[in-house]
Amino acid sequence: MLKCGLKTPVFSDFLNVDIKEMKNDLLIRAAKGEQVERIPVWMMRQAGRILPEYRAVRSSVNGFKELVKNPELICEVTLQPVDILGVDAAIIFSDILVIPEAMGLNYEMIESKGPNFPKTITSEQDVAELTTDVIPNLEYVFESLRLTKSALNGRVPLIGFAGAPWTIFSYMIEGKGSKTFSQAKKMLYTNPVLAHQLLDKITTATIAYLQEQIKNGADIVQVFDSWAGVLSKAQYVEFALPYMNRIAAAITAVPVILFAKDAHYILTEFAQTNANVIGLDWTIEPAAARAQTKGKTLQGNLDPCVLYADKATIKKETEKMLQSFGGQQYICNLGHGVYPDVNFEHAKYFIEVVQDYKL
Repeated sequence: MLKCGLKTPVFSDFLNVDIKEMKNDLLIRAAKGEQVERIPVWMMRQAGRILPEYRAVRSSVNGFKELVKNPELICEVTLQPVDILGVDAAIIFSDILVIPEAMGLNYEMIESKGPNFPKTITSEQDVAELTTDVIPNLEYVFESLRLTKSALNGRVPLIGFAGAPWTIFSYMIEGKGSKTFSQAKKMLYTNPVLAHQLLDKITTATIAYLQEQIKNGADIVQVFDSWAGVLSKAQYVEFALPYMNRIAAAITAVPVILFAKDAHYILTEFAQTNANVIGLDWTIEPAAARAQTKGKTLQGNLDPCVLYADKATIKKETEKMLQSFGGQQYICNLGHGVYPDVNFEHAKYFIEVVQDYKL
């Protein structure tokens, strides 16, 4: 395997390669609704703090953003769960907030507290000053994708991703994480025109960003709407769904996964988008999701807290979930990101249980 940073690969090294040449293409085939011989599995936040190897890399830099902007280190930590956990896909290690930063709204990552925006969006002038020409500002992400794709050498697919427009909007208005995102929701009621102007700009930038990720090696992309659950269905339909639909319609070169946490009310509408896969959190019953999303591949949705349990419990809960979803048109995952204090041996066992499951 090519080590990260040994050389900068050229596009001909890996782009437009027939998917049949990939050694493990289960995730791509499942995403497209094709027959698979076993269920593919990966975990959101799999490249992260559960791995001692990641913590060693993280401690070698001064801050999270320094890591995110170092393509060689990004390549290394992206490959770690493939090597250590045996997952069926790599997901490029990055952050959803690279988009607002590339648009002109800088953020800080404060240790143990999370993201903070020194300046937030409050006016039409603020929105007007944002750029949608984000590609030149995100070359470090694309270099990371090129290095990682080359180092993977076709072992498993590489997942690219971005934050959903509503979630990015929430941070740009609120300035930090929140349980309610009341300031972001306030704008929906007090200045919906400005809200749509900002959401439109975020969407335009996000589409360009995802398309460039694909050009640089992403085999499939996921859109994370982490804060969908603070919206009512009516609000989601007005302020989030049209922009998710635009993204799904614009990305045609690779499969698209839409994941909106806590938005169980939007599954029928998601099924009408151009997305190939709908991600589910652990509060959604598989049978109900199947009934509402006929024709779509589903992804999810084990409660991450199951991984705190003993291995017998992990096996029982995982196999119960697998049976509920059925073997086809399904990608196994957690219902949200793996928690940082989970024993990585338990995460590895979860992967093994899925891969040993007989269809």
